Amino acid sequence: MTGEDPGPLIRLFGLTGGRARPQGETFDLVAIVSTVAGAYEPAELIPEHRAVLSVCQKPTPVADVAAHLGLPLNITRVILGDLRREGLVTIDRPRPVAQTIDERIYREVLHGLRSL
Repeated sequence: MTGEDPGPLIRLFGLTGGRARPQGETFDLVAIVSTVAGAYEPAELIPEHRAVLSVCQKPTPVADVAAHLGLPLNITRVILGDLRREGLVTIDRPRPVAQTIDERIYREVLHGLRSL
């Protein structure tokens, strides 16, 4: 016996059931996680799941969720994948900046070009 406490490693193994990757579609650090409104019993969820649901009531990047939980990114991804599979969160790719420009801006640019 080395005298080191394996507790945290065993706990992380238990959180993910030994999985190192989330099930389903992959997502990256900047993917946006949002809680899905719906009925669930908080008592049935582990503390980490409840923490994610609390943090993600407003859209939150995966990296921020991991930081809030204080867990490694791969563990956080597994937890998020489980919550997504249960229908409790959505995980979406962020929209590229080009897609976030308001239609009004396009009209103003078009108007400006026409007046040249």
